Amino acid sequence: MFLRNIVSCGNTKDKISESMDQVNGNEFLFMQLVMQNQQIAMMSLGRMKNPVTNKTEKNLEYAKIAIETLDMLKEKTSGNLSEYEDQFLSEAIKEIKLIYVEETDKE
Repeated sequence: MFLRNIVSCGNTKDKISESMDQVNGNEFLFMQLVMQNQQIAMMSLGRMKNPVTNKTEKNLEYAKIAIETLDMLKEKTSGNLSEYEDQFLSEAIKEIKLIYVEETDKE
């Protein structure tokens, strides 16, 4: 009986560890998704070089789509994010929107 409890505890510990790895992995993937859209917006706002063309190009319509994608992501994940993830996404959106306004004012 004692041995079975030890084995059972070991399996539970492994399951908890696997769950933690999945949570950390999902948090990482979520943040990567946010950063991808943030980089697309930055390239489209002419703030970063396009790695394919090695040129700085501005396309406000593409930037707007990337921003709207982040806004949609925030809306659809509301209540399901950790505090850190929510803050990370909110700050990314805020930063990109401020830059978007700056760039549209130049037009």
